[in-house]
This record gives sequence, C-alpha cells and structure tokens, in this order.
Amino acid sequence: MENLQKMTDDVLVALYSKGNNQAFDILLERYKDKLYSYIFFSVRNDELAEDIFQETFVKAIVTIQQGRYTENGKFSAWLTRIAHNLIIDLFRQEKNENVVSNDETEVDLFNNIKLSDDTIETKLVNEQVLRDVRRLVDVLPENQREVVYMRFYQDLSFKEISEITGVSINTALGRMRYALLNLRRLAEEKNIELTIY
Repeated sequence: MENLQKMTDDVLVALYSKGNNQAFDILLERYKDKLYSYIFFSVRNDELAEDIFQETFVKAIVTIQQGRYTENGKFSAWLTRIAHNLIIDLFRQEKNENVVSNDETEVDLFNNIKLSDDTIETKLVNEQVLRDVRRLVDVLPENQREVVYMRFYQDLSFKEISEITGVSINTALGRMRYALLNLRRLAEEKNIELTIY
C-alpha cells in the first residue's frame, strides 16, 4: 500500500480498472476532503452534501470500471466536474427557488489562512476581517462565488475551472474579475477594511 501512495492518479486509476481496490482507496483518501468541501460550499447542507459526495464517487467507480475514463487532465478536476454536474442537476430539479439558505450553517472557508498570533487583538481583528470577507463572498452571484471558491480554496487553475463549469477560460476569468470588483464595491459600501495584519 505504501508504494501505491507514491503513484500518480492516472496510474492508480489504471490499477483500479484492473481490479486493484486499494488503488481506489488511495484516490478516495487523496480527494475526499477537498471534494466534500466543494460540495458542501455549494449546497450548504450536510446530508445533501454527503449524498452528492457518495453519488460522485459511485459515478467515478462505474465510469472507471466500464473503461470510459479518459486521462484528459487531473483526476481531481474530473471528480469535481462530476460533483458540479450533480449539483447543477439538483438545483435544476429544485428550480432555483432559494431552497438553500446561507443561514443554515456557519462555514469557515478561510481556515487555511494562517493568522498572525502576535497579539490577541491582532488575532481578533483578523478573524473579524475573515468573517466579513466570507459574508461578502456569500452575497456574490452563484457563478462568481463558485469561481472564487474553486480558485482560492481548491487552488484550481482557470483552465480546470473552465472545464469543470463548462465555460470558456475567458468566461471563468471574467467571472473572477467581476467577483473581485463586486467584493471591492461591497466592502466600500459596508465600510469594511479588508486588510489582514
């Protein structure tokens, strides 16, 4: 199993397609947290996120076992694309009637940012800035919020974002540009200073 840990995603996929279940276990372990975070960020509901997460991996397993997986990029981007499509299908079924509420849960999407621990005051100020930014991101239009999350929290390239969302790279870049402009405007309107110390 230790040798499998060092293998690339594509090699692990090939091994799994030939019957090596441990290879898929490694892939699942590599991407489960990142994928679940993306899904939860989109649907804002634990049970729904868990259902979509499981359905994503079921679709991945079936596709690989049927020999239909093509190595055209990163495995993680392919998984995210499957999840994205399932989320879109869900929202289409619910006809975008604001079924998902931002008030259902508090999610700290900024837990990867290392806050300065010089003083308690500095830490409190930084935490407030991050809460303010999270609230601002939450009010962005869905397509802008999605691009911001994929770029900054999943560290995906704009090429990967365009493939996952099914739009051109220019459209993905445009959405990011408008998201940043909207964040600046919203911060100014609400007199929020977005400087972390």
